[in-house]
Amino acid sequence: RRCTHYLFIVVVAVNSTLLTINAGDYIFYTDWAWTSYTVFSISQTLMLIVGATYYLTFTGVPGTATYYALIMTVYTWIAKGAWFALGYPYDFIVTPVWLPSAMLLDLVYWATKKNKHSLILFGGVLVGMSLPLFNMVNLITVADPLETAFKYPRPTLPPYMTPIEPQVGKFYNSPVALGAGAGAVLACTFAALGCKLNTWTYRW
Repeated sequence: RRCTHYLFIVVVAVNSTLLTINAGDYIFYTDWAWTSYTVFSISQTLMLIVGATYYLTFTGVPGTATYYALIMTVYTWIAKGAWFALGYPYDFIVTPVWLPSAMLLDLVYWATKKNKHSLILFGGVLVGMSLPLFNMVNLITVADPLETAFKYPRPTLPPYMTPIEPQVGKFYNSPVALGAGAGAVLACTFAALGCKLNTWTYRW
């Protein structure tokens, strides 16, 4: 059973990393930057919290959620290193954005004396609301998207990625607020899933 748990943690961490690597690519989506930012903030929130909650409730030790975020960070540094070798831009600031949100999750677990229901509700809301905010700080610190796009052109863009005329829709107005609102609701669900996964794996 313990082997199954650790294997599951590795699988979730790897898949989280793969998703967030692609999600971090919104600096190229110059025409749909804010829309992409909102969607990818939510995806990173959910991938972080389901794995971190699973790991946290599995060990029962506050601090392991942050450790899980650190695993994702290191995995992403390695993967982006490979991207850098292929000519893509590389920025270490892009990845540690998950650590503060994971720290909040650990803090809730510790402050509520390892109460799973409080972890799901309070932890989910805090992670869901905080990550889009930290992600915006992250986005501000990276190079200018247009400058980056011209410096690192993509000669083989698939058709669905072909740049189009700039569009201004409802996502444009407040990407952080929209991402935080949706993330706060969805993160609670995924935190509950992270807790439930422990029960399912034990039954194996």
